[in-house]
Amino acid sequence: MAMVNVTIDGVKVQVEAGTTVLEAAHQAHIHIPTLCHLKDVNKIGACRMCVVDVGARALAAACVMPVSDGMVVKTNTPAVRQARKSVLELILSNHERKCLSCVRSKTCELQALAKDLGVDESRFDGANIEYPLDNFGPSIVRDPNKCILCRRCVAACRNVQGIGAIAAVNRGFKTVIAPAFEKKLSETDCINCGQCVVACPVGALREKDDTDKVWEALYDPEKFVVVQPAPAVRVALGEEFGMPIGTRVTGKMSQALKRLGFDKVFDTDFGADLTIMEEATELVSRIKNGGVLPMFTSCSPGWIKYVEHNFPELIPNLSTCKSPMQMEGAIIKSYYAEKAGIDPKNIVVVAVMPCVAKKFEIERPEMETDGMRSVDISITTRELARMIKDARIDFTKLPDEECFDELVSESTGAAAIFGATGGVMEAALRTAADVLENRSVENVDYVATRGIEGIKEATFTLAGKELKVAIANSTGAAKKLIRRIQAGDASYAFIEVMACPGGCVNGGGQPMVNAETRMDIDPRVERAKGLYTEDEKKVIRKSHENPDIKKLYAEYLGEPNGHRAHELLHTHYVDRSKK
Repeated sequence: MAMVNVTIDGVKVQVEAGTTVLEAAHQAHIHIPTLCHLKDVNKIGACRMCVVDVGARALAAACVMPVSDGMVVKTNTPAVRQARKSVLELILSNHERKCLSCVRSKTCELQALAKDLGVDESRFDGANIEYPLDNFGPSIVRDPNKCILCRRCVAACRNVQGIGAIAAVNRGFKTVIAPAFEKKLSETDCINCGQCVVACPVGALREKDDTDKVWEALYDPEKFVVVQPAPAVRVALGEEFGMPIGTRVTGKMSQALKRLGFDKVFDTDFGADLTIMEEATELVSRIKNGGVLPMFTSCSPGWIKYVEHNFPELIPNLSTCKSPMQMEGAIIKSYYAEKAGIDPKNIVVVAVMPCVAKKFEIERPEMETDGMRSVDISITTRELARMIKDARIDFTKLPDEECFDELVSESTGAAAIFGATGGVMEAALRTAADVLENRSVENVDYVATRGIEGIKEATFTLAGKELKVAIANSTGAAKKLIRRIQAGDASYAFIEVMACPGGCVNGGGQPMVNAETRMDIDPRVERAKGLYTEDEKKVIRKSHENPDIKKLYAEYLGEPNGHRAHELLHTHYVDRSKK
């Protein structure tokens, strides 16, 4: 690759040809402010916050301007500073400035820029259009009054996820980011993945807050309130309290949940182990008995809804297994309720998830057992952090010792890695290998399944037979993989799909990471590292060797994929394609 020499604010830097001024400046440790730019998602030069002087007649947008050999860039001249302030004032003139009550206060990129540039009012205030709040769905709230038209959400939905539920509508002053034809978000093919939420630099998109429901349940003397946090939460929650991205806070998390007043603190990792027992057994059965292949995983609710909307012909290929969250909820309201002598109608199961699509999942009619919801409330990692802060708990000073309650608490390393793309596949392979080989296979690290590439492929030899598998993370990548399969260009037995890029660690309910930080740190990678460390530190690393899982099947469920297991742990899906 050809190299070019550039001088930025007097600093000489050598970069690859084709590098943008923004990227070159970043390599030289020179900060250029941005709003619409988001690494790997959006690069359109629309907001003009990143303008710089490159010696041309007009200022250039650094995020889209390629460097040239000998280029001299000035990022902090009076003209540049004034241009940025004017742009910021224009954005603020059309922005609902209720910062104190906004969910993004202190994590808002617009707020941070206003502080950095010393802009506390706008010279351009005038008439504004007041838009209605779109909060009709169970997962995502859309507030156009806070939108700054950066289009990061549009790029995440269309370019990364391949959906296009929202776009720029109308022109000029009346431009708004919205679904077509004045539809509500819940009336579109939106899969509730929340990638638009984590892409948004302000508070124009957010999860529907269900923390009041949790507080109400906690202080209802008639209710027995149980909580279950997902694997990916423990490597992200600490970020809300100033800890480095990817820090493992499993112990502090469980301690905080105890202090919030939950009657029992269980672990969704147990549900992940249970999912592997059912899913690996289902896969082996399909392979041996000529079942529908390839079999797709069914843990990601965004992925499931994507199939229902776009590829309903693949519904028979989906595993019938419920997600770990739903499996654990079903066991809590049946097995645990019987053991504890509690009427399941009085149990409130709260799930803490890295995902906003889980809010949609708990409302699905298919997730009822005997007329009861397996999970009653699902909150995000961010919502849990708000509850901890609301309760004035000093999270960073909590003990690191785990304090999960017994009976459905034991989990394995296989469960921990569920939160990273490829983790479900690796966990399933650990169990499937032992079943097919009829022995304990020593190697448990299927490293070919790891990494953040959109599509990964691997072939493993189990019991003398080749097993071809694939992993896709993001529905955009899944679409490409499905098209290849349908065209006859690829063939697999088992496919893992996560709706979100990087898997659950990068779910729509995880802590916000601003655009500047993402230039240096990939939260998908750092959070996944935490989960793999969690896996390595576990004494037991295969789901089928979990003693609590063995006990559950021996005392209650019988055989994996058996009659009782199917009643509680399996489900079906529906065609939403409108064809």
